[in-house]
Parts: sequence; structure tokens; C-alpha cells
Amino acid sequence: MVRGTMSELLNDLRWRGLIHQTTDLAALEKHLETPRSVYAGFDPTADSLTIGNLVPLMLLVHFQRAGHRPVALMGGGTGLIGDPSGKTAERQLLDETAIAGNVRRIRRIFESVMPSDGQAVELVDNGDWLRSLSYVEVLRDTGKHFSVNMMIQKDSVRERLNNREQGISYTEFSYMILQAYDFHHLCSHHDVTVQVGGSDQWGNIVAGIDLVRRRQQVDVFGLTAPLITKADGGKFGKTESGAIWLTAERTSPYAYYQFWLNAADADVEKFLKVYTLSSRSEIEAILAEHAEDPSKRVAQRTLAQHATRFLHGAEGLERAEAATAALFSGDVATLDEQTIRDAFGEAPSSTHEKSDLAPPGIAVVDLLPLTTLAKSKREAREFLGNGAITVNGTKVGPDAHLSADQLLHGNVALLRRGRKAWHVTRWQ
Repeated sequence: MVRGTMSELLNDLRWRGLIHQTTDLAALEKHLETPRSVYAGFDPTADSLTIGNLVPLMLLVHFQRAGHRPVALMGGGTGLIGDPSGKTAERQLLDETAIAGNVRRIRRIFESVMPSDGQAVELVDNGDWLRSLSYVEVLRDTGKHFSVNMMIQKDSVRERLNNREQGISYTEFSYMILQAYDFHHLCSHHDVTVQVGGSDQWGNIVAGIDLVRRRQQVDVFGLTAPLITKADGGKFGKTESGAIWLTAERTSPYAYYQFWLNAADADVEKFLKVYTLSSRSEIEAILAEHAEDPSKRVAQRTLAQHATRFLHGAEGLERAEAATAALFSGDVATLDEQTIRDAFGEAPSSTHEKSDLAPPGIAVVDLLPLTTLAKSKREAREFLGNGAITVNGTKVGPDAHLSADQLLHGNVALLRRGRKAWHVTRWQ
């Protein structure tokens, strides 16, 4: 559903903190008064995108909702080269098979989050045109429009040139030319007139705009969003276990939900504006309710719900909330197998022989020292005597045994000490 009008789009993006730089803002505002084609590029260096790619993706969604046509460019060609932006060392080059596989998997993200009604997203791969170019053709028709003096002033290039140990290869140095050519091709063949991206792409975007004007005598535009940072200075989009990814195979809906649920109060307003599609009035109402009692974490819960539903759909959100509630209450016996994998994917675990569960089963006092929940049988007896141990959500005593018929889905038992210390035992 489209919210607002095209003329209101930039005001909304500005309020959300999604505008860092634009080329000729007044002309861009006038340009966007009628439907346009807008593109953002995505680097296929892995088989998924990370949460760092979510800002340009959200920009495309906002343009789509305002009536413009979004174009998502997969870097099947540029991915073979590697963008030096934000990198302090040369990228490890991937082969064509790996890049093609990554492009194929990344396409699914856009197909799932961008509705097909209205101005459906167009998915393109720059490998389709870059691979057919000859070296002489690029030098003659495109390279002549680039000043080396200008190219070495780009931050990522200048920093690498000043680092004598790393330097920069001619391959990565030439990346700017290829990305600029993308804008030229998309303008010529897909009527694209606006490019959006992160602030680290400003130099590449401006280079593309200049190339289009020189080769086609057409005015095109660029817009970048700022780098999203956390209020405490910590790196956004990272957890102790690594990056937050945009596919369930890499980061489960539960883990994704938890990432947003754990947002600090100082960050939650910014995240609601950037990473949800809620309107200004809706976000202001959420923040007002949150301010009445921050301990209820209303803003964080709403953020987690909206962000998870956007990426993983209603089913993914339902699983994430079920897992969250189960972990809080300890009522885990009714969880389905996938939700158990989601909720306990990062919990300590161990694998045991199923034959050990032959009647009458294994004594829990003997099992606990084989886990992270007790260091010895003496400690295990103490915990069991104090009522601190549950098995699959049920409190057990000193004489308890675990048998095969108690396993969840025939192969898992979930042990907990106290309220937060979990251990997954798997039985084969």
C-alpha cells in the first residue's frame, strides 16, 4: 500500500534520517513528482546479504510505496572485481560459479520483501552486460571520461594508496568505472534516473551520474543514506556470534527477532524510523507509550515484530515469538522442531548415545556433569535438591531419570538450571 504522495517522499526520508547526501536536491524533488525508476546495487560476495544492506533495500521499498519503480541490481559482473569502498585490504576474488550462486540466492530476499502489486521490483544482473564488453571498448568509450586525478581522491582509493603495505590493485581501482557504467546502461536500457545507496557509495554514484551526462546528455540523480551507528559507539549489525544476515539459513527468525528486541533505549527511536515502515504518527505513539514505562520495552517489542515480519513474514514472526515466550517461561515441551533449532541454535549442546536411555533411563544426576550445567555429581545433587533443574520445562528432583520417551521429537532434551542457563542434549 502506498503511503503519502511522491512529493512527500523526500520529507519522510529526511524525517527518518535516511538522507545523507543528494545531488541537486531541488531538481531531485521536482524530478520525483512523476513516477521514476530507482536503483540500488548489491554485492554478491556471500550467499546472503547482511543487515548492513538493509538500508538501501529499505530505500527501494520507500520509493516503491511512493509509486516509483524499484530496480535491484545484483553484481554478477562487479562482484568478480570487488568494491574497495570501506575495505582496508584487497578482497579475495570469487570465481564465476560462486558469484552466480550467490546472485541466485540473494534474489530471493527481494522477491520475498518487495510486493508484486503496483510497481513491482525489477531484478537485474550487471553480469549480463559487463561480461560482453571488450577491454578496448571500455577504455575508448568509457575510460576517456574518467580523470585519474579525480579517481585517486576517492577516500577508499586514497587510503589504500597511502598504505604502502596494502596498496590497491588496478582491478579494484577500476571498480568505479564499472559501477558508473551500470548507471549508464540502466539509464539507457531501463530508463533508470535515480541511484540510491549507502554513504560509502557516494563517489561511485557521482561518477555514474557524470558518465551518464557525458555519454547521454541526460540529467540523473543520486541519494545516499548515512552509515547507521549505535549510540554507544558499538558496531551495528554484529553480535557475539557474528553478522546478522537477511536469510533464515544464516540468521534464524528467532535470532533476528532477538537482535532487534535487545536494542538499547538510546537506539530504538532511530531503528524504528529506519528499519520499519510505520508512519510518523505510529512511531510517535509507540515512543510515547514506551516513555511511560521503559521497563516494558514496548518500543523494542514493536521494532522486533515489525522488522521480523517484514523480512520473514507472519509465520517467521510467529515462530520467533513462540520461541521467545518459551525461553522466558521455560515451557518448551510444545515447541516444534524448527522453533527449537531457532531458539537453541546458539545454546551449549552435547551429543549422547541413545542406548544410554534404555529403561529406566539415565539418572539426571549422572547426566548433568556431562553438560555445562554442573561440574560434578556433587554439584548436580545440590542443584537437583534445590529444585533448580528442569528437563523439557518440568522441574525434576534428585532421583529423576531421562528416558527415550521423554525426548522432544525423538532426539532432543532441553535442560535448564535456574532461569537462564540452558543446555541442549541430542541423542543418536
